[in-house]
Amino acid sequence: MRIKSKPNLLEMKKEFNFKIIPTVIGVILLLIFFIKSTITIGSGEAGVLYRTFDGGVVTDEPPLGEGFHLVAPWNDVFIYEVRQQELSEQMQVLSSNGLEIKLDATAWFHPQYENTGKLHKEKGENYIERVIRPAIRSAARSVVGRYTPEQLYSTKRDAIQDEIFTETKKILANQYVQLNEVLVRDVTLPSTIKTAIETKLKQEQESLEYEFRLEKAQKEAERQRIEAEGKAKANQILSASLTDKILQEKGIQATLELSKSQNTKVIVIGSGKDGMPIILGNQ
Repeated sequence: MRIKSKPNLLEMKKEFNFKIIPTVIGVILLLIFFIKSTITIGSGEAGVLYRTFDGGVVTDEPPLGEGFHLVAPWNDVFIYEVRQQELSEQMQVLSSNGLEIKLDATAWFHPQYENTGKLHKEKGENYIERVIRPAIRSAARSVVGRYTPEQLYSTKRDAIQDEIFTETKKILANQYVQLNEVLVRDVTLPSTIKTAIETKLKQEQESLEYEFRLEKAQKEAERQRIEAEGKAKANQILSASLTDKILQEKGIQATLELSKSQNTKVIVIGSGKDGMPIILGNQ
């Protein structure tokens, strides 16, 4: 009868390692595979899928939307912000007479969500520098070049803002970018030109004020002339209508009214000029 020997500790350790290590390695590889296969798209973002072994950038399907996604580990996902973004630009452009104007403008834009794949394939992640900034600069140079410094300083700021927006929108029409607004925040002229324009505007304002005062004085003089002519005409009509008989009758009526007064004592002695009575006496 053979007696089986008990396995020693070393053999048990080798057997344990032989079974556990592959399992651990498998779990690690599985975790790596899972991590590489998942991606989370944040709020206001879109993911452009790049299939390494199947045509590259996906342009015929919508981009990956917000949330959790499973992606083959050999593929890549490029994240784009699709919310409205802001680009501020300070430019030096020339007016219609060749003077240098400093323009401070801001553009509001966002990628076209459904065309994010095409934007990535044709323009790349640096599309702002490649497409939007040059478009704004080109439009600003074109628009400002139509106006004089005086127009830019005073009446045409809103006009150039609208025109820059329209020009930029035309340039970006087929660039997979949606332009929402262009704001001209500041137009800075050379100091000498600005001073000359302000002096000219001040003189024009003073001239308008003087013309206003002169016109007001002329209107007041005309009013007084018309009023005087009216009074003179009324007196002329009144004088023509007063005869001796009418005056005598008015005098008699006034005398009668005066005689009725309690504070007056009337004494008639003879008659006055033109047959009017003479009244003497008091209380």
